[in-house]
Amino acid sequence: MPENSRQRADARALKVADLVAALKAAGSRTITEETVAADLADGAPSNPDGTVDMLKYAAWILMKENGHGD
Repeated sequence: MPENSRQRADARALKVADLVAALKAAGSRTITEETVAADLADGAPSNPDGTVDMLKYAAWILMKENGHGD
């Protein structure tokens, strides 16, 4: 998350490391930067600047796990 605790992260534009930290804080035991990088290479949505929208990423994961979007 942002180094300055007074800053708020924009869930629509997270750096991969911040996305991983947020998902771990939410209870994920398996998420890693490598997992996210592999997902992005596999077609997970990202913003033009390389950041990730957490909600779009979560929706993509759910669709993938439920056999949609192949």
